[in-house]
Amino acid sequence: MRTLIRDVRVFDGERTIPRTNVLVEDDLIAEYDGRRVDVEIDGTGRTVLPGLIDAHTHVSDGMLAQALAFGVTTELDMFCLPSNLARQRRLAAERDDVADLRSAGVLATAPNGHPSQIMAAEAAAVAHLGDAVGPFDTIADAGQAKAFVEARLAEGIDYLKIVVDDGSAAGLDLPVLGPDVVAALVEAGHAAGLATIAHVATVRDATVAIEAGVDGLAHVVHDAPPGDPAVEKLAAQAAARGVFVVSTLSYIEAITGGTGGAELVRDERVASRLPEHARAAVRDDPGAVPVHPQGVVNAAHAALALHRAGVPLLAGTDANFFTPLHGASMHRELPLLIEACLTPEEALATATSVPARHFGLHDRGRIAPGMRADLLLVDGDPTRDITATRAIAAVWRRGVRQSRG
Repeated sequence: MRTLIRDVRVFDGERTIPRTNVLVEDDLIAEYDGRRVDVEIDGTGRTVLPGLIDAHTHVSDGMLAQALAFGVTTELDMFCLPSNLARQRRLAAERDDVADLRSAGVLATAPNGHPSQIMAAEAAAVAHLGDAVGPFDTIADAGQAKAFVEARLAEGIDYLKIVVDDGSAAGLDLPVLGPDVVAALVEAGHAAGLATIAHVATVRDATVAIEAGVDGLAHVVHDAPPGDPAVEKLAAQAAARGVFVVSTLSYIEAITGGTGGAELVRDERVASRLPEHARAAVRDDPGAVPVHPQGVVNAAHAALALHRAGVPLLAGTDANFFTPLHGASMHRELPLLIEACLTPEEALATATSVPARHFGLHDRGRIAPGMRADLLLVDGDPTRDITATRAIAAVWRRGVRQSRG
């Protein structure tokens, strides 16, 4: 099957080409040689992008399909229990109408540490998710690190997530892994060939994680106010150690009662692709989540400091069972990144080539011959107006055009 998108603007993951042709041949992007094609699509006034990669999600049934409907062709899950993960992996491997999936499986946290308090608080609300929630392994001391990582490897994880968060950003007091345990987990993860990503909320937590040798942080810190020199120091340290940071600004906004999520679902370009139950799920429930009440302002300042220091930012939403919404929230995350510090092209790179590079997804995140045909075609020019990513004309996953759009 050969599909040609003719005379289209291309953001290839790094730069914009004002007008060219893109050929999809079976499941790959190919060089257009002028030969006959099966389907031709007029790209005039449109932009084609690599399929978006959400670098922080939590997945359960139906969520990979919803992600794909919004052009998110790959989700990087940051906590998934084994039986649920096995089911979602099968789905992603066998079907082309859902997003692809990589996962940390069970995260490493102290007994009763974050996110145990969320799961307890939401137990009734998420009971219908079955094996997506429930008891999970924890780690109490450094001597358990190797066995913990081996157990995760047996479950088929792609990278290791480590929680360093005592809840203090939101006035909570939670058990937290000590620096020695974090360091032991990083060492065991690296010995097994795994990248290590740390959940953090505060400058102090992030410093512990960076000094332990993690590869990335799963959130922008959001406890320090604008102008706090500790943030600049942290940014310099992260840059010197080659640490990347996943943004999750839309999550911080949602948890602190920001209105961006509501604006998103009022946009008909988004609302028309959301099931009613998903629209109703946009809500503010800050009680059990360790996010600072001024988290949006603080996180935007931290993102700016990280960007200025040269730290790679990866777009991630922390889409979960409630809010932010899978797929849709990426179209809020990108504007928030632009408001904080990035140009539209830089923001688009955070959701395409940058996460592909840092998570070793070498077959995607770019538009070039030989790359996987995960594509998003939109009306308009998101390199000038980032909200044009919401005007979805077509989505392809592994060269298969989705029935919607």
